[in-house]
Amino acid sequence: MENIIRKGIAFETKQLKEFDKLIKKRGYKNRSEAIRDIIRKELIEESISAPEKKMMASLTIVFDHHKHNLQHKLTHIQHKTNIIKSTLHIHLNCDDCMEVLILEGKVKDIKKFSDHILAQKGVKHGKLVFTGV
Repeated sequence: MENIIRKGIAFETKQLKEFDKLIKKRGYKNRSEAIRDIIRKELIEESISAPEKKMMASLTIVFDHHKHNLQHKLTHIQHKTNIIKSTLHIHLNCDDCMEVLILEGKVKDIKKFSDHILAQKGVKHGKLVFTGV
């Protein structure tokens, strides 16, 4: 376990009450865990602005598998990259599929790949979420 350093934080009374409600709602055991989680989130957000930074991400897409040649295009795009670590394909209904792609690589490569996938005609929705390595 890493060394823990204790620091004090000043809050306005109203702000602290609102924060306590939020952390209770989200199930945190204490304020320290909630604050550490907020800091981790912000550090990841900062990393996304560094194009050469190595990161992990998930790309979730929903698409119409009846769209002419779309499944083939998506597969072809995926086979042309080495940043995919895993995929999950789910049939949502008789028209739509969902894919979740786990990606690892430089931020710029992940963004470029994701933009290419999301731009395909027939992709109805998608979301890219970064996380630290």
